[in-house]
Amino acid sequence: QVQLVESGGGLVQAGGSLRLSCTASGSSLSINAMGWYRQAPGKQRELVAHIRNGGSTNYADSVKGRFTISRDNAKNTVYLQMNSLKPEDTAVYYCSARYVLRGEFVGQGTRVTVSS
Repeated sequence: QVQLVESGGGLVQAGGSLRLSCTASGSSLSINAMGWYRQAPGKQRELVAHIRNGGSTNYADSVKGRFTISRDNAKNTVYLQMNSLKPEDTAVYYCSARYVLRGEFVGQGTRVTVSS
């Protein structure tokens, strides 16, 4: 059974940094892409950042220049370095992994709270 385990969330002051990590396990199939979504209270879930096998990335406009996604393919682990955090970045952050033939799986989420 596929499992995605996130870590690294917490409370930080505006302007601070956090690094989220997520490791996928439970399937021998390859992962095409990994990414991060977030959902703020009262809002829809949105894609924050995405990284493909070849290393190409894309980011939500709201985080460009502040967040960096990276991946360790050997460890099936994806990271999200978040700098210059703003109160509007407060949300539950969900890791995702898209497997060959199996589709996308999403983790349970880790909460990030940015105080002003």
